[in-house]
Amino acid sequence: MKLYIKNMVCRRCVTAVQQVFADAGIVPTEITLGEVELATELAADEVEGLNTSLHKLGFEIIDDRKSRIIEHIKKLIIKVVHHSKEPLDINLSDYLSSQMNYEYNYLSNLFSEVEGNTIEKFFISQKIEKVKELLIYDELTLGQIAFQLGYSSVAYLSTQFKKVTGLTPGYFKSIKLNKRAYIDDL
Repeated sequence: MKLYIKNMVCRRCVTAVQQVFADAGIVPTEITLGEVELATELAADEVEGLNTSLHKLGFEIIDDRKSRIIEHIKKLIIKVVHHSKEPLDINLSDYLSSQMNYEYNYLSNLFSEVEGNTIEKFFISQKIEKVKELLIYDELTLGQIAFQLGYSSVAYLSTQFKKVTGLTPGYFKSIKLNKRAYIDDL
């Protein structure tokens, strides 16, 4: 049995979901971003109990096909942006289509219909979150960050960063290095 979990975006999310299952006395065979594989079927009351516990942590069990497709799109984008050291070497639309075996037009329309936002805007927002993280770590130059995230230039990264955050990367870095904060607060 496979359960699909909404809002899992990082390794800490996997750990939190593992704890919910452990607390319920259920041992999954595998937990990855957005998915929990189980060896046996769960009773309806077990699924409801898990969903209640997951909901307290900001997660949710997804039970319809459209939502699973949307979560898979998000999972792929998060993987490319946050967990890959190399920039995506093909177009995002081609990547998503090849990974999901759907026409990009279908994926794009479905995403916009369900999320009220475009795949491209979600992709950009994830890239900007990664830029914020890398700026705070202060280990890479802006040029290295631009390359790592597949920007054509530092100027383009800076323009997009300012458009999304209202701040230049340099100003953001200066205020965040002077006052450490949780990345969710940025």
